[in-house]
Amino acid sequence: MTPLEAASVINGDKEQSATVRELRDPGEEESVLGKVYLGDSETARRAIDSAERASAEWGGTPAPRRGRILFEAAQRLEARKNEIATLLTREEGKTLNESLFEVDRSVNLFRFYGAMCFKLGGKTLPSNDANSYVYTIREPLGVVAVITPWNFPLSIPAWKIAPALASGNAVVFKPASQTPLIATELVNALMAAGLPKGVLNMVAGLGPVVGDTLAASPKVGAVSFTGSSETGRHINGTSGKRMLRLQLELGGKNALVLMDDADIGLGVELAAKGAFGLTGQACTAASRLLVHRDIADEVVRRLGSRAASIVVGHGLEEGVEMGPLSSEDQFGKVQKYIGIGKGEAELVTGGGEAKTSKNGFYISPTVFSGVSPDDRIFQEEIFGPVLAVSTFSDLEEAVHLVNSVAYGLTAGIVSKSHSAIATFTARVNAGVIRVNKPLPGLELQVPYGGFKESGNDQYKEMGEEAIDFYTRTKSVYVGY
Repeated sequence: MTPLEAASVINGDKEQSATVRELRDPGEEESVLGKVYLGDSETARRAIDSAERASAEWGGTPAPRRGRILFEAAQRLEARKNEIATLLTREEGKTLNESLFEVDRSVNLFRFYGAMCFKLGGKTLPSNDANSYVYTIREPLGVVAVITPWNFPLSIPAWKIAPALASGNAVVFKPASQTPLIATELVNALMAAGLPKGVLNMVAGLGPVVGDTLAASPKVGAVSFTGSSETGRHINGTSGKRMLRLQLELGGKNALVLMDDADIGLGVELAAKGAFGLTGQACTAASRLLVHRDIADEVVRRLGSRAASIVVGHGLEEGVEMGPLSSEDQFGKVQKYIGIGKGEAELVTGGGEAKTSKNGFYISPTVFSGVSPDDRIFQEEIFGPVLAVSTFSDLEEAVHLVNSVAYGLTAGIVSKSHSAIATFTARVNAGVIRVNKPLPGLELQVPYGGFKESGNDQYKEMGEEAIDFYTRTKSVYVGY
């Protein structure tokens, strides 16, 4: 494979810098993918200026014309689906099937918001005054900043950038420094689709440097961030000084509940998919399994066997079900938590490096049982293929355990009881509830966002509701 390059893109031009970082395949450490030229705070400021210059013309472009560019970008991504998915697997580590799904989702996101461009508008309202009427219109904010993580380096940028552009905003895009090659593919597709220069600018740089510059700039009207709760709190502190519009999608410590009437086979499969799919590196992953004590022994036994059967390896290898962790840092973090878990609970399976044909950041799917609500592996986000199993006596205790962590992103229940499902849905503090389904899996037409430490819960992402974040409403009173 020819080495690839990623660099900041400002006003349509790529900018190299003196600071260069090598990019390697997390599933094959000796394999060099390419390099990235890292921008700095000055690069970010020039990107903001470029977006500001382009914002008025783009905001004044009729929305259906903006939509046609999004449709064309979707077409270009889809035409290179296999090539992009292969690069995604090599850069981030997920399996090829998972990467193909992510490309499909990104394509559909651009089509969805392209179609939304044909229905953007306000409302006409009755007035209390005779010979008068009132209407509202939506306006773009101007310049918005989008800061995205490495675990979904194509689809998360897509679900932020597509509604931002559809709404008429110019965008400064700060992708994760770990996955800039896929980010470059996204920018290239939009530029090739006819997006005017300066409407989308990308800053390939380190978060603490670039992110602070974006959040502090008075020229930026809003920041949409997905990442850790710690970083989210920092951005909130920086931007709060000037009351910046802010969208935060942060961490999770999601629980799947298996009631005593649950189909055990279904419950075990949903737990395995939720915990070990995407190598556990999803905000919506199942990291806690709460099981009714009457079925706990059988569930743990079957879950241990299922986890041990998962084929771990490079995501491009046939038959592989779980790829490597995305980086050496993530590998070290997960190993640390596995060590903590061994001191807190009973190790059922896994608990160490997985033996594969390649030299990469591979961890065996790991299950702990007998986990207490006070244990760190119960409370803290690990972001890897580690599942903590705890037991409960009744639905009330299960709901209490689900809610007894700082996060509130997703939660799920496996049950045949309509009463239990309705009670669980009403009382659990999470932004997404999944019933008899795996915890990961978001549909693009449905609003998404978490409660508590999982986000600021002011604006939802995806669905039609995403447009609310990227527009402001103006009310007009007309007398005649």
